[in-house]
Amino acid sequence: MTQLAAERRDTVTDRRAPRRRIPLTALVGAILLGIVVVVALVSFIYLPYPPQQIGGGRLTGPSAAHWLGTDALGRDLASQLMVGARIALAAGAGATLIGAVLGVILGLVAAFTQRWIDDGLAAILDILIAFPSLLLAMLVVAARGATLTSAIIALGLAMTAVVARLTRIYTKRILSSQYVTAARTSGTGVFGIIGRHVLPNLWPTLAVILALQFGLAVLAEASLSYLGLGAPPPNASWGSLLRDAQATVYTAPVGAIAPGVALVILVLGTNLVADGLRELFDPTRRQR
Repeated sequence: MTQLAAERRDTVTDRRAPRRRIPLTALVGAILLGIVVVVALVSFIYLPYPPQQIGGGRLTGPSAAHWLGTDALGRDLASQLMVGARIALAAGAGATLIGAVLGVILGLVAAFTQRWIDDGLAAILDILIAFPSLLLAMLVVAARGATLTSAIIALGLAMTAVVARLTRIYTKRILSSQYVTAARTSGTGVFGIIGRHVLPNLWPTLAVILALQFGLAVLAEASLSYLGLGAPPPNASWGSLLRDAQATVYTAPVGAIAPGVALVILVLGTNLVADGLRELFDPTRRQR
C-alpha cells in the first residue's frame, strides 16, 4: 500500500504544470532597482550630511569625510544623491500611477462605448501620442509652476495617452473572443466582464508597458529638472545635479558621473524588469 501511494504521488507530481522560472533579466533588473530603493529608504533614516549644508570645501574629491566629494558650493554629493533617489522614485511611481489609472479608464470607456465615441477618443489619443510627451510636460509645468507635484502630474498626463490606446486595443481584442460572447449571452454585465475577463487578461501586458513607462518618467523628470522645470531647490534632483555639475565637469567629474550612473542604474533596472516580465508572460519567448 505504501509503494502504491508513493507511485500515485509521483504520477500526480509529474502531471502538474511546470513552474514558471523567473527570467535572469528580471532578477538582474530587480537587483538594480532594489539598490536605488534601498538607498532612498536609507536616506529617510541616515544622511552623511544635511543636503544643503555648506562648509565641506568647494569641489573636493572623494574622501573619508565626503564619499563622493563636494559640489561647487561645498555641499556633500553623497547626501544629495541619496535625496535624489527619493525624487526619482516618487516621480516615476506617481506618474506611472496617474497614467495607469486614467489610461485604463479611458481605454475601457473607448472600447465599451458606441462607435462614434470610440473613434473620437481614438483620434484624440493618436494626437496626444504624436505630441512630444516632454514638450507636453513642459507646458503643464510652465502653467502650474515648477514643482515636483507639477512634474508628476504632467508626466502622468503625458503617459495616459499611451496606456489608454493600448488598453483600448487589447480590450477590443478580448471582447471579440468567444468566452466574452458567452458571458454576455449568459447575462453578465459590463462590470462583470471587466472584472472577470478583461482585467485578468489585460494586466500582464499592462505590467510590461507600465514598467517601461516608469523608466521613461524617471528620465523625463531628470530632463525637466535639468531645464529648471522640476523639483525646485533645495530638492536635489539628479537632473539638477547634472546641470550644476556641467560647468565643472573637467575639474570635478564625479559631480556629473555620480548622478548619471544613478540614472543609468535605475532606468536599466526598470527596462530589464520589463523585459523579464515580457518573457515571463509570453509563452513563445519562454520556449525560445
